Amino acid sequence: MRALTALAVVAAATLAGHDALARQRRMGTSNAFPIPTEASFDGGFHFCRVAFQTGRFRRGGNWVVDYPRADVNLSIRLSELTKTWVSFDAEREPNHFVLQLSDPSLFRCPFIMMTEPGGLVFTDEEVARLREYLLKGGFLWADDFWGEAAWFNFEREIRRALPDGQFPLRELDRDHPLFNTQFPVKEVVQIPSINFWAGSGGDTSEWGSESRQPHARGFVDAQNRLLVLATHNTDYGDAFEREGDDPSYFQTFSIDGYAFGINVVLYAMTH
Repeated sequence: MRALTALAVVAAATLAGHDALARQRRMGTSNAFPIPTEASFDGGFHFCRVAFQTGRFRRGGNWVVDYPRADVNLSIRLSELTKTWVSFDAEREPNHFVLQLSDPSLFRCPFIMMTEPGGLVFTDEEVARLREYLLKGGFLWADDFWGEAAWFNFEREIRRALPDGQFPLRELDRDHPLFNTQFPVKEVVQIPSINFWAGSGGDTSEWGSESRQPHARGFVDAQNRLLVLATHNTDYGDAFEREGDDPSYFQTFSIDGYAFGINVVLYAMTH
């Protein structure tokens, strides 16, 4: 509880898409996105965001949603509220990266995150790399996608890497250790984008009755090891990104969002 109170005190006091990232890599430039190299990793925690292609189905944004403030803010709070060694640059900004699943640096990131994955489309190469990454001990958190159509598309793409039958899908019970890794989290909070919340007069379900129930679902292996966490019908990324934009939004969503988010990172790094 003292740590959560400290969090409240601390936090209170598109860019181009997937093709542009690939183009940037081919050209050897780094003016838009921080693409990692082997020399980028210093042993500390780096937030690694996955860039992906979006197909014809799109109901919402794409992988750049909440970038870069969510990545930066979660890294900062992780360094303040845990003993995790987070990597910082000379200006004391967290070192965070954007990469594709085909990037050789993928395996240097034990934790990766996707935002708005409801419309994602994997290439065959990305399917193979994601499967290899997860089976070697990597962890993927997919967040901020709403409604049944988005879930159907996301699950279909993930199942290309983690086939049904071999990798069960489970709704995470509240007794799952992820909910108590550091902070006691009692429920999956439905966190709307700050713009929807303000514009709707305080509603939290961005797609009405279709998305009223938030979920924390997990794809697990035969040993019940959590490989992919999917937070559906909720937007934890906005709780990080928008922590300083509105005191009411912070008090309503960011404190609970950080408790869950830090738990997820710590769980991913220790299991």
